[in-house]
Amino acid sequence: MKKKSLAVAATAASVLALTLQAPAAAAAVSPSAYGPGSNPILFVHGWNSSGSTWNTMAERFRADGWPAGHLRQWSYNTSQSNATTAQQLATEVDRLLAATGASKVDVITHSMGGLSSRYYAKNLGGATKIDAWVSLGGPNHGTDTANWCFQTSCSEMRIGSAFLNSLNSGDETPGSARYSTWWSPCDTVINPDSSVALSGAVNTRTACLSHSGLLSDATVYGQVRDTVDS
Repeated sequence: MKKKSLAVAATAASVLALTLQAPAAAAAVSPSAYGPGSNPILFVHGWNSSGSTWNTMAERFRADGWPAGHLRQWSYNTSQSNATTAQQLATEVDRLLAATGASKVDVITHSMGGLSSRYYAKNLGGATKIDAWVSLGGPNHGTDTANWCFQTSCSEMRIGSAFLNSLNSGDETPGSARYSTWWSPCDTVINPDSSVALSGAVNTRTACLSHSGLLSDATVYGQVRDTVDS
């Protein structure tokens, strides 16, 4: 009887321990998970790409709780002027806000996608509709690799172009939107590396990642997720 009593007591103690641990496990849920204050996200790809370039990142956002309808992987004609793309982007933002009932969006961009979205924020009233703006490897001050492409959008990405001089004049991060950039010391597409950082933004150096690697790196994703959801 004594051994049986000890066994029963041990079982009860185990059950109690599990019960006491349950609240702690619940409290360990990441504070970055999707919640009532989270915004829909518009993804803007770079030159010669499409919305599918965001598949890995969008899937990670879905796994972290973002509804599929709140993640818009937009595609556009990358040969046209970034000013034209900005006008189309304005329409996409309004569509996403109408579809989700949200008042603001988060805009996550890669490479050239940062330029049209910045034009939208600065010149088309977009800063009032953007909560968080993210640039991954953006040629915000130009890149010498654009010298070898002769499309309108490429000429705008060249260092010292009239488009960039106008875009970067005055406040590089206008309005109340939260601006953040990520740049890699191993990105051979954006030259110089210093092109990415913006005055007034939170500028983050990554590990040694390729230009496209910025889109799939798990550490970069976690930082971006925490930024848009802060």
